[in-house]
Parts: sequence; structure tokens; C-alpha cells
Amino acid sequence: MADGGPSGSGADADAPAGQEVVRVTQSLRIPLSELQFRFSPSGGPGGQHANKVATRVELRFDVERSPSLGPYQRSRLLEKLGPEVRVVVDEERSQLRNRQLAVERLRERLVAALHVEKSRRPTRPSKGAKERRLADKRRQSERKRSRRPGADD
Repeated sequence: MADGGPSGSGADADAPAGQEVVRVTQSLRIPLSELQFRFSPSGGPGGQHANKVATRVELRFDVERSPSLGPYQRSRLLEKLGPEVRVVVDEERSQLRNRQLAVERLRERLVAALHVEKSRRPTRPSKGAKERRLADKRRQSERKRSRRPGADD
């Protein structure tokens, strides 16, 4: 595997012709060949290791040109994320681990963008709920009325 195995990153081992894919949803699988990886040294302190090793990962996914996306998925991702999705990770010392994190974050962003909220259907209170509410109001009104001066009459 090019990304070091499934390890929770959503990569599929049973892809066609040995090609590895990122499983985004039940119906969407993106081959790793569609993802563009760039590696560079991480910024900040770290001594010789950080200065010599390119562990920072920049992952790009071209939404407009991806053959893996259906028309609905493409339009939804273009609307939510734009023509290109970019993920940058430089948290770990290992390039492999940063690469896995980048793939997982891309997957999470795509899942979130493709998620459609269920529309809310307005509901009405039941007849029993209305009656209970009005009975409580009457009880409260009677309670307050009984506290007024001259209520002894």
C-alpha cells in the first residue's frame, strides 16, 4: 500500500487491479492516483532532523477533474469546498504518518461536505398536550387568584 496500509485512513485494500483507494462514502471511492502529494520540510524548531527531512505533507484533490465523482457529488463538493481541496499536515515527525493523517482529513472533509441534513418537518402539539397546558394555566391562575386580598368572599 502506498499510504502504509488501511490503519483507519479509509483506504481500501480490495480496490480493482491492486489500485489503492480512499473510501469516502458507501458509493464514493477515490483512487490514490487522483491525489497529489507534495512534501517539504516542516517549519519551526527541531534541529537537524527537521531541517533535513521533508515530513510536511500537502495533499491536493481536484474536484473539477476527478472521474470518481458523480455529477451530484461533484456539484455538491464544488459548492461546499471549491474546485480544489487542499490539506496540509506537519504534526508528526514521520512523513508516512503525516501522509496518513492528510488522507484521513481529506476523507473527513469530503464526508462532511457530502452530508445532507434532513429537512425539518414542522409538527403540532397533540390534543392531549394542549389540554394539559391549558389545565396547568387554569390551575396556576386559580392559585394566584386565591392569594389576592379579598379572595375569602
